[in-house]
Amino acid sequence: MADDIIKTALEQFRESQDGSDYNRVAAQDDIRFARMSDQWPRKVREQRIAEGRPCLTINKLPSFIRQVVNDARQNKPGIGVHPVDSGADVATAEVIGGLVRSIERGSNAEIAYDTAIDHAVTGGFGFFRIGIDYAHDETFDMECQIQRVPNPLMVHWDISSTEFDASDWTYAFVSDFLSEDQFRARYPKADPVSWEGGLNEDAVNWTEESKLRLAEYWLRTEESRNLIMLSNGDTVREDMLPKMAAEFFAAGAFELGGMVDDEQLVRNFLSAAGLHQRAIREVRAHKVKRRIINGQEVLEEEDWPGATIPICPVWGDEVIIDGKRHFLSMIRDAKDPQTMFNFWRSATTELVALAPRAPWLIEEGAIPKGQQGVWRTANTRSHAYLPYAKGHNMPKRETFAGVPAGALQESLNANDDMKSILGIYDASLGARSNETSGRAILARQRESDVSNFHFIDNLNRAIRYAGRCLVDIIPAVYSTRSSIRILGEDMKDKVARLAGDNPDAEGGLYNLAVGKYDVTVRSGPSYSTQREETRETLIEIMRAVPDSAALLGDVLLDHMDFVGADKVSKRLQLLLPLRIQQAEGIAPPPQTQQAGGIAPPQPMPAEPGMPGPAPQNAGLFGGGPDEEAPL
Repeated sequence: MADDIIKTALEQFRESQDGSDYNRVAAQDDIRFARMSDQWPRKVREQRIAEGRPCLTINKLPSFIRQVVNDARQNKPGIGVHPVDSGADVATAEVIGGLVRSIERGSNAEIAYDTAIDHAVTGGFGFFRIGIDYAHDETFDMECQIQRVPNPLMVHWDISSTEFDASDWTYAFVSDFLSEDQFRARYPKADPVSWEGGLNEDAVNWTEESKLRLAEYWLRTEESRNLIMLSNGDTVREDMLPKMAAEFFAAGAFELGGMVDDEQLVRNFLSAAGLHQRAIREVRAHKVKRRIINGQEVLEEEDWPGATIPICPVWGDEVIIDGKRHFLSMIRDAKDPQTMFNFWRSATTELVALAPRAPWLIEEGAIPKGQQGVWRTANTRSHAYLPYAKGHNMPKRETFAGVPAGALQESLNANDDMKSILGIYDASLGARSNETSGRAILARQRESDVSNFHFIDNLNRAIRYAGRCLVDIIPAVYSTRSSIRILGEDMKDKVARLAGDNPDAEGGLYNLAVGKYDVTVRSGPSYSTQREETRETLIEIMRAVPDSAALLGDVLLDHMDFVGADKVSKRLQLLLPLRIQQAEGIAPPPQTQQAGGIAPPQPMPAEPGMPGPAPQNAGLFGGGPDEEAPL
């Protein structure tokens, strides 16, 4: 069995390697070029260094990369969960959404997102992943995690995939290295055999001396099962009916006379519940297994609770040619202009550096005897004076004509070519440009954002897929708990009580295992940035409308972060007019006050020697409510 698994994994790995090697080689070259400033051909660099000629690398690409990556950092996508069938509800969807936000915060998902889009912009593709681990070292509670993939070349994906995310991947590999000591400590009974995957020497592989390579092997298989619609409209899986029947009878509704098999149990259940099968259809379902393998055996194996492989790809610019998917980085076409920019800047530097070395024009015999050594070093050393023979014309140096205008223009052209290819101009980089009005500058910045927005949008699609993976596995990971900690949209902690193992629990308990939910992603400023914008807007409103401060003061305090802001906000709410307090739920509405027997405000007692207040509903001249005022 293990041999068959290793054999299948080896075949799939070779298929992925052969079908994605061109993307991996190009990505590695882009990363070296843009991030490691490896921008000169090796032979040209060696020759120029040997000749003592300038070989400058003025790498302008990281600033363009950071422009897109940091734009994505400022506009964090938010995962929203909403119900999609009759078994789901909005309140539970909000709880699941709050749990997803809690998972993001607890696992530092921002780092995973930022790393993935940085790799996609720089190399053409990046990844992050979903994992499950213990909440901490002293508990059996499990929790979901969003984990970063530090090197995109670690991942080998299903090359037959046609979906933009990983929802149709049938396999995937994530490679990693362990030292031999680490391997023996983790797997003391296994042989230290490295997983090489049959890589060719020319391929971008993961061989490293003195370390063993392991592969995390994901396999998604398909199976058929029947879906049944009952007469009451409920839809259930055929394989779940025996469990439903057993729970029905275990609740004490009916007694079974003796032992029965599953088929008889289901028939008795349907008869007792007054149900029958209205329709049945065959559906395709998927199961996912996760294995850790080395070169000869399976070291770990477990079932994944979801139906898709939880690796989230962030692709660059996708182009399909001859049935092959090419993933291009943002800087792929800007490498030639960057190379030319380096060449022309090196050329102009070389011309300026050679200016003091212009040869001297000397008449024959003009060098005095014994002074030849001084003149030989005239271009390399600074001498106080240079003697020449009497009776000869004074030696003179050739005048430096300056750097040719063509060389300077070519470097400017290469610089402009990079901007036009990348679609990022001076206004977006913070430099002063020809635009003078703020509207024109914003328009030019908008052009840059639009030209590279597909990278940010691809990150949003990957995060949406991650949200679907989380919604898929959350019931299996968290449903057994009695309560979970979630985050509201304002990023404040809340506690939600769960139904646990009781699917019929009511009374404010949320059942995460009932109903189907889907995910949407909305992109925009982070919540902290929105709070800052709200504060500024409220302050401007108060300045423009001074009387509004009494009505908006509590809202402004809700968006302040100093200690005690919430307490001050609650006190300011007590100064609001009664109608606003009732509308905001701070004070009960009038009918509630009367129904609840809340006593109306009592008049203050009169001080000695002062007349007391007139009775309620008293007449104009102080009579009682039933007394007529005298004419």
